[in-house]
Amino acid sequence: MSNLRIIPRLDVKGPNLIKGVQLEGLRVMGDPQEFAIRYYESGADELVYMDIVASLYGRNNLSDIIRRAADRVFIPITVGGGIRSVDDARHILRSGADKVAINTAAVARPELITEVSRRFGSQAMVLSIEAKQVAPGKWEAYTDNGRERTGLDVLEWICRGVDLGAGEILLTSVDREGTRKGFDIDLVRQVSAAVPVPVIASGGMGSIEHFIEAATTGGADAVSMADVLHYNRIPLAAIRDAGRAAGLAVRSI
Repeated sequence: MSNLRIIPRLDVKGPNLIKGVQLEGLRVMGDPQEFAIRYYESGADELVYMDIVASLYGRNNLSDIIRRAADRVFIPITVGGGIRSVDDARHILRSGADKVAINTAAVARPELITEVSRRFGSQAMVLSIEAKQVAPGKWEAYTDNGRERTGLDVLEWICRGVDLGAGEILLTSVDREGTRKGFDIDLVRQVSAAVPVPVIASGGMGSIEHFIEAATTGGADAVSMADVLHYNRIPLAAIRDAGRAAGLAVRSI
């Protein structure tokens, strides 16, 4: 079994790290570089950066931030938001990212998943999903930070995305994001069971128990968190220690 990865998520607007609740009501937290270095030094396995306004402007503006981070942070970096083409993906990967996360543009043109995975390898093509529950055991995929409906069933869309070449799934529950009420475990479990690629659970972590539940009951391969780290509610080391104590395959530092 591969290691369970702990992945801080950095949502960025312009030059600032921000944090929202259900992807709205944004608060400025500070310089993303300072947070990235702190998380790297604290033993994060990877980082996820999301340009949360990129889809409004049709351009990911993170290349300078990623370039700065890549000089000081030596773990894999995934970047999402506003990546609409193979050229956009190349630009972000050349800036120092290891993977690109694509949501809106993949919904608009699913062939993009295949193009990116053929050009850069499926491990670099992360399908980003913003899921909102629409009925018991059913979720709809959203775009534009949980604002725009797609009409796509999350499970069907993820299976199709993996068939098209996505090598990893970043699964965000819009309902849970920023609430600290825990992950949507039913969603995580169903997606993890449906596809053979790694699934990153995102949205809702408020306690160490939530982290353990996402991995054990949910079957997630990685757990992403923002609020608990940005506000210093739980140190990264404590998450890692608790994971190991629970028998999870977290990386030794």
